[in-house]
This record gives sequence, structure tokens and C-alpha cells, in this order.
Amino acid sequence: MKKIILERLTYRNFKGFRDYIFDTKGFNTDAFGDNGTGKTTLFDGFIWLLFGKDSSNKSDFEIKELDAAGKVRQHKLEHEVEGDLLINGRRKTFRRVFSEQWTKKRGALTSEFTGHTTSYHIDGVPYNAGEYKAEVDSIIKEDLFKLLTSPTFFNEQLKKEERRKELLKICGDISDAEVIHSNNALERLPSILDDRDVEAHRKVVTARCKAINDEIKDIPIRISEAQRSQPDVTDLDQELLQEDIDHIRTQIKSKESEILRIQNGGESAVKEKRLREIEGELISIKNSLQSTVLDKVSVKRKEVGQLQSEVDRLRREIDDKQHRIKTNKRTIDSNKLESERLRAEWTEINGRVFEGHDHDENCPTCRQALPQEQIQDAFQKAVASFNKTKSERLEQINAKGKAATEETNQLEQMNSRLLAEINGLADMLAIQQTDLTTAEAQLTELRSGIQDPGADPEYQRLTEESARIKQEIVSLQDSAKETICKVQTGISSLNTDLLKLQEENAKFAQISKTEERIAVLEQQEKKLAIEYERLQEELFLTEEFTRTKVSLLDSKINSKFKYARFRLFEEQINGGLKEVCDTLFNGVPYGSGLNNAAEYNVGLDIINTLSEYYEVSVPIFFDNAESVTKLIDTDAQVIRLVVSEKDKVLRVKPSNEEQAFNNELGAIVRTLKNAKEAI
Repeated sequence: MKKIILERLTYRNFKGFRDYIFDTKGFNTDAFGDNGTGKTTLFDGFIWLLFGKDSSNKSDFEIKELDAAGKVRQHKLEHEVEGDLLINGRRKTFRRVFSEQWTKKRGALTSEFTGHTTSYHIDGVPYNAGEYKAEVDSIIKEDLFKLLTSPTFFNEQLKKEERRKELLKICGDISDAEVIHSNNALERLPSILDDRDVEAHRKVVTARCKAINDEIKDIPIRISEAQRSQPDVTDLDQELLQEDIDHIRTQIKSKESEILRIQNGGESAVKEKRLREIEGELISIKNSLQSTVLDKVSVKRKEVGQLQSEVDRLRREIDDKQHRIKTNKRTIDSNKLESERLRAEWTEINGRVFEGHDHDENCPTCRQALPQEQIQDAFQKAVASFNKTKSERLEQINAKGKAATEETNQLEQMNSRLLAEINGLADMLAIQQTDLTTAEAQLTELRSGIQDPGADPEYQRLTEESARIKQEIVSLQDSAKETICKVQTGISSLNTDLLKLQEENAKFAQISKTEERIAVLEQQEKKLAIEYERLQEELFLTEEFTRTKVSLLDSKINSKFKYARFRLFEEQINGGLKEVCDTLFNGVPYGSGLNNAAEYNVGLDIINTLSEYYEVSVPIFFDNAESVTKLIDTDAQVIRLVVSEKDKVLRVKPSNEEQAFNNELGAIVRTLKNAKEAI
């Protein structure tokens, strides 16, 4: 087992300790002091040294000393705790320093506070925060340390789920299959679970039962609302209502037929028929008078359109050829300028002569004169190269000049041809324009010759007859409108009566629909009740599973502890089980009647078991230890913080002389053992 012992803690400017040494010499130690003398600060400093928090698990607690107004008493101090620990007999020194950071900006007279820094040291060697934490974790994890250093932590700060987890970790859990196998009443449970574990299935069933229960509670309310919404039909007879409705509908249809007869009256129909005949005769006369001339107008209009299209085509073709001539002229002018430039360049290059050959007549290496034949050979090569370059350049200029001249000749020939074509097209355009003008004049003359049918005597007679008949029809319609209006008034009255009867009759349909809805709700209530009963049976099986598991676990868990006992489930009034994790001592729950001594000893018993399981012991701090006269035995170092009104300054001493002697003897034995192992 790994054994961690606190030898010494040195506090500097820490929560009111200016410079204080808490020296246990590795023994069980008692610290006596009145309230406010710093007993809890001893524990806070130890936790802060290792994990950066106080004994209440707060990381933002006030480390600096404050004055009566709650302000920092003095700035620019280093606040530190240094601790010597024996880990399996080997000493390791930890040091944590919290400092203010003051920065003097350029040009400023004074420095400004810009934050805090924390430095870390192990055995005098600087560490960064991550390395320091890793080193502490390698000795003991923070969560485990909290469990083992405070007798109240397990029962007062751990949630019930975390307490259960620790207990099952220590004692070993029992599989669902083992629990089911141990109780024949649970043989149906595996088929019900459907790949869920028992706890998950219980949550699903409980949630569904709650939902069903809410629905069942809501159904009577919905049925009552539906019943209250039913209309009162006490004084109504549905058969008589339907007879009255049918009778009124028959009356309405009769009056609508009467309106149709009036609208389709015989005299009015005859006159409208004669009016349609007259309109046909008028159209026939008009067509007879105008058809011949209109045919000629149509032919001439088509001719004018064709001539106009031809004129437009000739104009576009002339414009296109004129544009091509302009483009060609620009190219011809450009080629002529290029030819002049090429002739000047040819003359200039052709007039060039070889002007001599400057060449070093000495050897570049030894600087002796070169042979005359070598000098002459170099001269001949230079002349040949000059003549070749000159000849090639003149040939290039000749080729460019010929190409420009040839293109110019081709474009001039093309322009001559295009100009001749334009003249021919202009002659054709003049002819077409003359023809177009003639055709347009002929079209205008034809249009002026269309005869007005209004001058025809028969056309005039029929027009007068049509006007007279229209007036007669209007007179007949005015007379019919008055009669139709009276009939429509009667129909409106009948429709009002019909609407009232239909509203009364609709009450029976509403009642029928409501009764159907009530029947659906009642059927839904029955189905939900059946499902609820089935789920309650499943819930009972899961609770029976839990009871069985509890009975199997109880003895297994409690056998690990000397004094503490645990209740993992609580029986409810309705027979169900509530998941808990209560610590008991002699049947009394922790926090519900136990005195301080019992609570501390139960907590110490739990620490002993946890230490044995995790194979590590750490210093145990007992706050308010004056309330406990006798603690149970433990292998861990015990530091008691005792309220003593007479001690206005902290007083520290070993727990008792015998214990001090035994501890000192044990330390000597451990030292000898470590020395032997080292040898």
C-alpha cells in the first residue's frame, strides 16, 4: 500500500499566515485554537498546495490577507505554501507560489497591476502547471484524495449515484443474469427487457406509465367537455324537421322554374330570333358590296409588301459592298506605307560594307603573337558571316515587299469589281423604287373605292328594323324584371326559413359526431388501462429484480466495513422502490440523528475501506475534532483540528506521547528498511 504522510507545511502570506510552519514530524497531530486562529487554513493550504483549491473545493477563494474593510492589506507579496511529504518513506517537497504581476509601461512613472502568476516547484526544481499536475496525479488523483482525506466527504459531498458507484466498485457488482437466475419469479424479465438493461427499462416503463396516467386523467375531462358541447334538442323532432326542409326545397325549385319561364317568354324569343336574322342579312349585304374590291386590295397589298422587301434587300447589299470598299482602301493605304518603309530599309542595308575586323592578334593564354594564317582565316570567316547576314535580311525585306504589293493589287481589283456591282445594284434599286411607288398609289386608289353599305336602300331598311326590334325587346324585359323580382323575393324568404330549419337539423348531426368522439375516447381509455396494467406488471418485475439484487449485494457490501452499513433502496408506500444510497450506523441514517462522533467514525471506517481498496492512505484532517473523544483505529496519519477557546494562537502537538513514540519508532524502522533496500 502506498502511504502518504505530511511532515511539514510552510505558509507565507497565505490567508493571514505571514510566516507559519506546521510541523507534524510525520506523526498524528492535534492543532488547537480559538475560532479564527487558522485551523481550517491549515487544511486549505494543504489542498491548495496540491490541487489549487481550498478544503471546500473552491478554486477562487481569497488567498491574500484582507483588512477590516475587506481590501487586500498589502500588494506585491508572494503567497506560497511549501509542503514536505513522505511517500512510502521517501521525502518529496512541493511548493506553489501565487504572485501579483506589475508592469511598468514605457513612459510611465509607476507600474500597473496586470494580473497574477502561479509558479510551481518540486524538490526545488521549477515545473510548469501541466507538469506539476501530472506529478501530483502520479502520486494520487484529486478525486481519490478528497475521498480519503476528509471523513465527511463521502457522505456529505458525493451524490448518491457517485456513492453507489464507489460501493459497487469496491465490492464488485452482480450481473443482471446472476440476479435473474437466482429468482424464478424473474424468468420472464429477459424477454421483456428487449436488449435494455433493467435500469434503462425501468426508466422507459416509468415514463410511459406517467404519460398513460396523464392521458387517462385527461380523458374524463375531454368526455365531459364533449358532452357539454352537445346542443339541446329536447323540443325538436328530426323527422318533422326533414319533412319541412324537403317541402321548402320543392317550393324554391318551383319558383326558380317560374323565373326561367318568364326569362324565356315566347314574344321576346321571337323578336330576338328576328334580330339575329337581320344581323345576318346586314352582313351578307356588306360582303356583297365590298368583296370584289377587298380582294383586289388584298392582292395589291401583297404586291407592295414584296416590292418593299426587294428594295430593302438591294439597299442592304449596296451598303455591305460600300463598307467592304472602305475597309479595303484602309488596308491598301497601310500596305503602301509599309512598302515605302521596306524600300528605305532595303536601301540602307544594301549600302552597308564590311568595315574591318578588330581582333586580338595575341594568344589569350600566353599572350604570344598568333600565326598570320590563323589571323587571315579569322578575317575571312568574319567577312563571310557579314555577307550572309546581309543577304538574308535583304531577302526577308524583298519577301515582305512583294507580299504587300500583291495584297494591294488584289484589293484594288476587288474594289473595282465591287464598284461595278454597286452601280448595277443602284440601277436595279431605281427600277424597284419606281415599281413600289406605282403599286402604293394603286393600293391607295383601290382603298378609296370601297363602297359604304350605309348608302344601300335595303341595308338602311334592315338597320331601322333592327333598332325598332331592340327597343321592343327592352320594353318586354323591363316588364319581366318586375315579375321576376317579386318571385325572387319569395325565394329569399323561403331560403331564410330553410336555413333556420337546417341549423336546427344540424344539431342532430353534431350530437351524432360528439357521441362518436366519446365512444373513441372511452375505447382509448380501455386500451390505455390495459397497457398501464401490463406496464405495472413489468415495473413490478424490475422492482423485484432490484429487491433480489439488493439482498444479494447487502451482505457483500456490508462485509467490507466494520461500522458503516448501507441502504441502497428505500421501500415506498405504494410498494415500489426508490433508489438511494444512505449510510447507516446502528440503523440510524447519517445526517438524521447521528452524533458527531458517530458520523466521524463512520466516515473514518469508509476511508479505511477505500484506502484498503485503492491501496493508498493520505493524511486525514478532522475539523471540529473537539466533539469526538475517541476515534476508531486507522493506519493513516490523523490531523485533528480542535476548537480551544483558551488558545488565541495556534498550538500544535502530537496526538499523545505514546503515539508520538510509536510513530517515531515506525519512522526509524521505515528508514532502516529503505536504506536496506537501497543497499
